Amino acid sequence: MATKQEVKGYLAYWFQLGKRVITGNGKASFLPQPVLNGDRYSQEFEECWQKIISPESGDCYLEGTYETIAELLTPVWNMLPCSRCSMPVAARNVGMPALLCPCNDLPNWPNTELPAPREPIKTQDQLQIIRDRLVKNIT
Repeated sequence: MATKQEVKGYLAYWFQLGKRVITGNGKASFLPQPVLNGDRYSQEFEECWQKIISPESGDCYLEGTYETIAELLTPVWNMLPCSRCSMPVAARNVGMPALLCPCNDLPNWPNTELPAPREPIKTQDQLQIIRDRLVKNIT
């Protein structure tokens, strides 16, 4: 089952590549910029997330996919890495998988020459992990 945090992260990754969330039968869309603000999601992203999960928004889905965000929050779905580009994609627990990866319509993707999208990073935690690895390799 995909957790709320996993679905939120899934959207954050795809927003960083310019994918929008479509709502209102294509009449409106969301693409917060920036997505990240240091070690957390940006205020714009957090406000967008609240709109997306609000029942008043109706059906919302990531551009290039058919599954609604509300469906992804049910026990039927998991978030797994795409076999083509390693970005998170929705996968059913049982039954047929999602028809397409959102990367399907992105020209020149995957592009290993660009930094990959990511989740917020706590710099001090990452530096501690690097320090621990270095200390371990020295001893």
